[in-house]
This record gives sequence, C-alpha cells and structure tokens, in this order.
Amino acid sequence: MTARRFRLNAGGTLRVRLLLSLLAVLVIAALAMGGSVYWNVLRQTESLFDYQLRQMALSLRDQGEIAPEDARALADGQLDYVIQIWREDGHEVYATQLQTEPPARAVLGFADIPAGGIIWRTFGVEARDRVIQVAQPQNVRHDRAVQAALRSVVPLLAVAPALALVIGWLVSRSLAPLQRLAVEVRARDSGSLQALPEHDLPDEVLPLVQSLNALLDRLGAALAAQRHFVGDAAHELRSPLTALKLQVQVMRRAPDDETRDAAARALTAGVDRATRLVEQLLALARSEAGPPREPTAAPLAELVRQAMADVAPFADARGTTLELDVADGAEAMTVSGDGDAAVLARNLIDNAVRYSPQGGHVAVWVGADAAQPSAPVLQVDDDGPGIPQADREMVFDRFVRRDNAADQTGSGLGLAIVRQVALRQGAEVVLADSPAGGLRARVTWPAPAGVTS
Repeated sequence: MTARRFRLNAGGTLRVRLLLSLLAVLVIAALAMGGSVYWNVLRQTESLFDYQLRQMALSLRDQGEIAPEDARALADGQLDYVIQIWREDGHEVYATQLQTEPPARAVLGFADIPAGGIIWRTFGVEARDRVIQVAQPQNVRHDRAVQAALRSVVPLLAVAPALALVIGWLVSRSLAPLQRLAVEVRARDSGSLQALPEHDLPDEVLPLVQSLNALLDRLGAALAAQRHFVGDAAHELRSPLTALKLQVQVMRRAPDDETRDAAARALTAGVDRATRLVEQLLALARSEAGPPREPTAAPLAELVRQAMADVAPFADARGTTLELDVADGAEAMTVSGDGDAAVLARNLIDNAVRYSPQGGHVAVWVGADAAQPSAPVLQVDDDGPGIPQADREMVFDRFVRRDNAADQTGSGLGLAIVRQVALRQGAEVVLADSPAGGLRARVTWPAPAGVTS
C-alpha cells in the first residue's frame, strides 16, 4: 500500500507540476497580452475621440453661424458633445443646451476643463472674429473607451480555457511513454530481469531506460553468479559435514581409547577443513560482493609479512620453508589496504604451501615490475607439481582441484579468491613455471595515481 501510494504521489506530482507550470505561463501570458491590448485600445480610442473633437471644431470654423436645422440636430439630448461659439468681445454666440453646465471659457487647442462637477475634454480653434470650442465629458469618453477595450480582450479570455485543455492533453500525451514504462516495470517480479523495451521512447527517457537495462543485466549476472555460488557451496559443504557426522558416530561407538583418540583426531582434522572451507567461501563472497570500498594505501611488504605469519603454523606442520625477499625500494610500495590485498597474499601463499610436497620450499618476492618500475609486484614460487599450461585458466574457477596435488585437503577456492580480489583492485594475475620446478604466481598492481615511471 505504501509503495502504491508513493507511486501515485510521485507520478501525480510530475503531471501536476507540468500542468501548473504550463497553466501559470498561460495565465501570465494571457494577462500580459490582455493588459497590453486593453491599454492600447484605450489609448487609441482616446486618440480617436480627440480626432473627432478637432474635426468637428474645424468643420465649424468657416461658418458664420449655425443654420437652424444644424442647431436642432446639435440640440439632440443624446449627443454628448457641446459646441460653444464666442465673439472676440467674449459674447457667447451659440451653445448647445445640456442639463450639465458646459465650460464657461474657451481654451485654444486641447484642454481638460472642470465645469458642472465633471471634467470636460475640449478643443478650441479661432476663426476670424470668433472662437469655436467643442467639448465632451471625460467620463463618457472613458466609459466608451473601456467598453471598446473590453470587447477586444474578451475573445482572448474565451480562448484561454481551450488552450488549457489542449495543454492538459499535450502533457498527458507527453507522459504516456513514462506511464507505459511504469506499467512495464510494475508488472515485473524479482525474477523478471529482461530488458525493458527501448522503442517509441523520447530522447530524454531513452538514456534512463538504457541505464536501467544495463543495471538489469548486471543484476542478472550477479544473481546467476550467486545461484551458482550457493549451489557449489552446498555441494562442497555436504561432503565435509557428512564426514564429520560419520566421525562423531565412529567416536561414540569406539570400543577402546585408542580407536576413540584416532576418531577424535580425524574429527578435529575434519572440523579444521570445514572451518577453512567456510572461511574461504566467506572470503570469496566478500570479494565478489559489490564495488570496492574507498581504498587506503598500505605497504605491500607489510601485508605480505602478515600473510606469511598467518600461514606459518600450517607451513611448520608440513615442514615447508617460507622465504621472503623484498627488493630494494619495494618497502615503500603501497597497494589498496582495505583488507582485500592481505586476503589475496594469504590465499596465494597458503595455496603454494598446500600444493607443495612435505618439507618443500615456498619463495615469496616483493618488488616492482621491470616494464613499469612504479607498479608493485607480488610473486610466489613453489616446488610442487605445477599446473600444465592448458589448465592454468581453469584453476581460477571455484572448487577446481588438481588431481596431482600433494595434498587433497584444499577447497579449490584459493586461486578463485585471488582472481576476484585482483579484478576488484585492477591487478593482473599470471601463472607460469617456477624455476624451482613448481608454479609461479605473479600479481602486478597498477602504478599509484600520479606516479610516472
């Protein structure tokens, strides 16, 4: 329920944001355009009224007097113009009769004159011995101008709702690919890792889908590796656990102390083998799980000494001699010290000891690569049976054991762990023939950043 509510809120939020943003732009644009049209029409109407005042005054300029029929027309109560004519001595010759008191004085040109409680817009012109003035109430002019301006704005306001509907339809159509993608993803379960369809997607959504498909590929590979790992681990653990159970039964049924002691020793050895197998399984799972952590530099020589100290008890039990040679200048060479490098060194040395004969010799060398002196190198040589060149790639797989090994107690995980750690750290692992007759394992790390050869 929570996931569905979140999905609805998230999808609704995107749609609402787009709609509100576009509608806000539409409203602002409509207001701006409406305001512009309103003020332009208002100003043009005022100019037109001024033009009518001027033309009316100029048309009367050359008349000596107003004819009776013209006087009757001008006396029409519906006419909102006032015409006034004065002689030079100031005597009023003619004035349109209105209920409102007209201006009592004449001003040449355009003017705004208060009279009778209102403001009059007037235009006066001088003609021979007379002054003619035409006046119009400002409120009448303003009302008519506003009506004309509103009639110009109304069509724009009527179109705005239709534009809003069109915008809503366009937003829904534009978001349709995202909705289809959401439906496609929602229909998947934890086992459905097929790639999402990439056709009919806008350019802005395609990179997201391609990234999701790449993630699904990586998840599929990781889950396949996990299933394979779990299956192999279950198979490998079944044998030692069965052996432990049998040893316990033998010890319980032992007829004498000698048989019981032998069974106890076998049980202890079995526990040790099972413990090592579990430790290596955990190390392998750790080396394969997720991206590497933030690296911290650690001296390679010191990590190798710690690994040799961990393996020393096992080497002593087999009578194997461990030898460490650190080249000049190699003490200062560092590799990633997040723990993986130590695991790599320990498994490499343990593998050499385990597959060397009783009383054998393992030589460990820490130095630099000849082709790139700033690149750290760990090299381990043993005098065991070695690995044929045709099988050297295969031994990096999990649970692969060599049939000709001197000791068959290995789990077949040592080199697999080494390969995984090397891949995480960008190092290269190479198997070759050892001068001692056995196997040489060589790990070369990349040079530290900022260091040139």
